[in-house]
Amino acid sequence: MSELVEVVPPNIRRGVVFFVTALGAFMASLDLSIVNVAFPALEHSFPHDSRAALAWVITGYSIVFASLLVTGGRTADRIGKRKVFFIGLGVFTLGSALCGLAPTVPVLIVGRLVQGAGAAALLPSSLGLLLAAFGSERRSQIVAQWAGVGALAVATGPSLGAALITAGGWRWAFFVNLPVGAIAYLTGRRVLVAHRADTNRPHPDYVGVVLVSGSLAALILGISEGPSWGWTSGKLVLSLVGALVVGAAFLVRCRHHAEPVLDLNMFQSRSFTFANLATLLYSMGFFAMLLGNILFLTSVWHYSILRAGLSVTPGPIVVAVVSRPAGRLANKYGFRSVIIGGLTFFVTGLLYYALRVGPHPEYLAQWLPATLLSGLGIGLTFPVLGAGAVSSLHPERFAVGSAVNQTARQVGGAVGVAILVVILGTPHSLNTALTSTRHLWLYCALMAALSGVAAVGIGRRAVPVAAVTPPVTATTGNPVEAVAS
Repeated sequence: MSELVEVVPPNIRRGVVFFVTALGAFMASLDLSIVNVAFPALEHSFPHDSRAALAWVITGYSIVFASLLVTGGRTADRIGKRKVFFIGLGVFTLGSALCGLAPTVPVLIVGRLVQGAGAAALLPSSLGLLLAAFGSERRSQIVAQWAGVGALAVATGPSLGAALITAGGWRWAFFVNLPVGAIAYLTGRRVLVAHRADTNRPHPDYVGVVLVSGSLAALILGISEGPSWGWTSGKLVLSLVGALVVGAAFLVRCRHHAEPVLDLNMFQSRSFTFANLATLLYSMGFFAMLLGNILFLTSVWHYSILRAGLSVTPGPIVVAVVSRPAGRLANKYGFRSVIIGGLTFFVTGLLYYALRVGPHPEYLAQWLPATLLSGLGIGLTFPVLGAGAVSSLHPERFAVGSAVNQTARQVGGAVGVAILVVILGTPHSLNTALTSTRHLWLYCALMAALSGVAAVGIGRRAVPVAAVTPPVTATTGNPVEAVAS
């Protein structure tokens, strides 16, 4: 049966629909920012668990989110966006409660996997419900505002997360989602409209989801455990070979399934292929930098979690401010020029960290300039990478193309955090920690530079960014295609 259409009472304003749908996006975007800030507290609470094990708290979320995002959107189309929105909201809130109550790291990781599944259902359905509530003449404006909520989550995440953790401990990084989820549910039941579902569509490829999740998990496991297993050990070889074999099976299945997790035909577009490759490489450095900066401030400069959170906040604020004009610049000068310009700023900021930041705290002279430069680069780059990825696709494929680009971000982020674990290791002295972090910043700069090489393959042609449905974001909070209306 198709989902029946409900009638919204005339006294319910569309602003409430925006509030409910944007609240779901805010929760998922905020959560990873908070978890990065909470990481030092997790290390303190679980001193007998390795950093590689704790990193799964971040990478596990990214793997599940990346694997389910496209399928979550297709499931919403098939059985109804309203239904999937509430399923995602419930699963995400349940995962948050499990994380907050977790007595051990394995239970915490399971909670994060549940959160990732909830976010993958929640975000595409929330955007679909929002767009259905407003006329086409307001689509660009309302999506830009929705994007701003995600940017706000990133800008406030470090400071808000640090304040929560300082006041009540790391568990409140997850418990904070419970009242927010309850408000979204109770309000959403009254105002969200159920639209007709397309039950004639083929079922999404859930077996493909299992395959891609297994392949990514095996790859991350091999990278993160390489130092302890040994880079030539049988377990490492088995893990990496398993990732390749299962990944190949996933690609074969994508080629033959009616509703694949990854539509390989889209990669016939050169711009789409190179933009997603650039996004993958960029994310491998970007997400490693996010966590690495927090670990440096708390372990080398011995900042408190609250002070560290406040110290990194200027960067996300710059990202939020720059994202909107970045889209306008892309419309005027083309994707490639703006992306390479942004990457130049980002690499400069990372090199400033690596060459200027020393063992003794000098925030204004050493840290702040690097944070502002890298924030400027991120604000110019991430929005235009997402828009460039879908610019060459047919408009009917913008939504799924954007979801694929977001998947590339999450995969890159998971791999980047695993590589961070290898680079930082377990330093036993201040000088070792400083040297390892400098190596991390250089690695991040290298990934950004390689992203720039890939970006050369993106077409020069600029299309109106506001016409592109933005990718659903869970970690950067920068849903970037529509911010240039």
